[in-house]
Amino acid sequence: MAQEDVFKKIVSHCKEYGFVFRSSDIYDGLGAVYDYGQMGVELKNNIKQYWWKSMVLLHENIVGIDSAIFMHPTIWKASGHVDAFNDPLIDNKDSKKRYRADVLIEDKIAKYEEKINKEVAKAAKRFGEAFDADQFKATNPRVLANEEKKQALHTRFAAALNANDLEELRQIILDEEIVCPISGSKNWTDVRQFNLMFSTEMGSTAEGANKIYLRPETAQGIFVNYLNVQKTGRMKIPFGIAQIGKAFRNEIVARQFIFRMREFEQMEMQFFVRPGTEMDYFKKWKELRIKWHKALGFGDDHYRFHDHEKLAHYANAATDIEFLMPFGFKEVEGIHSRTDFDLKQHEKFSGKSIKYFDPEINESYTPYVIETSIGVDRMFLSIMSSAYCEETLEGGETRVVLKLPAALAPVKLAVLPLTKKDGLPEKAREIMNDLKFELNCQYDEKDSIGKRYRRQDAIGTPFCITIDHQTLEDNCVTIRHRDTMLQERVNIEDLKQIISKQTTLTSLLKQLM
Repeated sequence: MAQEDVFKKIVSHCKEYGFVFRSSDIYDGLGAVYDYGQMGVELKNNIKQYWWKSMVLLHENIVGIDSAIFMHPTIWKASGHVDAFNDPLIDNKDSKKRYRADVLIEDKIAKYEEKINKEVAKAAKRFGEAFDADQFKATNPRVLANEEKKQALHTRFAAALNANDLEELRQIILDEEIVCPISGSKNWTDVRQFNLMFSTEMGSTAEGANKIYLRPETAQGIFVNYLNVQKTGRMKIPFGIAQIGKAFRNEIVARQFIFRMREFEQMEMQFFVRPGTEMDYFKKWKELRIKWHKALGFGDDHYRFHDHEKLAHYANAATDIEFLMPFGFKEVEGIHSRTDFDLKQHEKFSGKSIKYFDPEINESYTPYVIETSIGVDRMFLSIMSSAYCEETLEGGETRVVLKLPAALAPVKLAVLPLTKKDGLPEKAREIMNDLKFELNCQYDEKDSIGKRYRRQDAIGTPFCITIDHQTLEDNCVTIRHRDTMLQERVNIEDLKQIISKQTTLTSLLKQLM
């Protein structure tokens, strides 16, 4: 099945089973804004808990805060967002649609890569086990030609970005014959910059209102509070501050479902270090963060690092952790060495000293910062994309199953009485009432047991238990495992231990130690 078709099925599945809805759906929606349904909010909360505990529970020198969305407008002047938080945009004159010039070029680079991968896949199928992929890539004329085109475009693109050369970006689009996805034409305007911040007003009257911004990132709330946290928590460098919160960007080219939205949620941690040690910590946090992702078990080949071609004005090193989505490798997390730019800017614009006094060297200095920033929504999409699976069973029957990591699954256990009579529902309720304080359980007695299993497969429930007539005699239930569909008879007294062992976050967190 084409990856585009797989992605459409995932989007449809998210709506059908209560994971993600289009915002304001009864009013035909609001562009690039989404609501999380009853299953989605549970999965999203579990993702956030996994991140939060991996930061503040496993690290004694990392604490959390929750800063306000509304902040003093000078903060955004100091951070550079007012003057430099822009995207290079280009319009197609025929379709009247606007696109990010850099994304159009990145998609073209990805197409060269797709051509190479298709050639390799065809050859692998033709030659079987004897196939040597590396040798084929190094010798096949078509692969080499596409690799040369890809590298040439990559080099030219990086140079244009670093020089902020908007004319060159447009020329690349023309030279590569990139067409508008809607009109199919190459009738492009000039490339120009567009600020992404949403603005509003704060004040009781229009005349007395002040222009403020909805925050485009959560990091600045950490920077302006770093000294408050350091002093009240008696923190010693190195230390970190973690935060989960909403951010807002007026994305012109919002697309690919929840991958790029105008209202989204971030999980960010800023780690404050002594100047001169930042590259060691940058390397350390790269290792820690990729380990966090890989612990979910989707396969190491689904992840890769991508170093930035153009560093942000505040950074001296930056890399992305990219995940293999149905539409290619895409960024889910950024790791940046932000130097001392942010803290020095806030010191300059506020007129207040926010230097740290280091008792070990008896010196005051402005700390350097290593940032890890991950999009909750992108993480959600990467998990859904990898977990979605269509299987053909014996006899030709098919099932759709979400093979979610058990610790992140919205529902941990489905409690299913075999029938609606003979005391089975009462016994099922008794079991559920005992387990629901520690496990998110769902009770279901409608339809055949097979249909009920399929419903639980579709929302990713790792375990189902069936209460039958034998249960009333031997106090045992049949437990069914989602991924293997294997069933076993277990004592009710052992249920909590069996299920908790595999569904608590502890099982994931221990892999990070």
